[in-house]
Amino acid sequence: MFGAIAKHIAPSGMPSPVLWGDETTVRARLREGIADLNCKLRMYRFDYPFPPDAVVEFFRTNYGPMSRAFASLDMDGQEKLRTELVRLWSAHNKAVGGSTHVEAEYLEVIATRG
Repeated sequence: MFGAIAKHIAPSGMPSPVLWGDETTVRARLREGIADLNCKLRMYRFDYPFPPDAVVEFFRTNYGPMSRAFASLDMDGQEKLRTELVRLWSAHNKAVGGSTHVEAEYLEVIATRG
């Protein structure tokens, strides 16, 4: 999702939040003052009782980064972002019958200060 948003939003000068999902980047960023660092790929299951286009609207309304992304775009940009996000959710949807079930990988990071 963040990758799709990043294609439509001008860079803010801040590193992409997507990079926190890259173990090499995490290890480089947290190398100082850490006694132990464990990284593990995990899966998160998104389940919604509505179709992918409604999932996009749900996130647009209720998820701050998504709301801000849409608000920063003109109408044409908003429609392009919406179309790309619906395509993304639809491509990964494993549900049938008008609901949405998507498995998404994330990097769990547990760091202990040293």
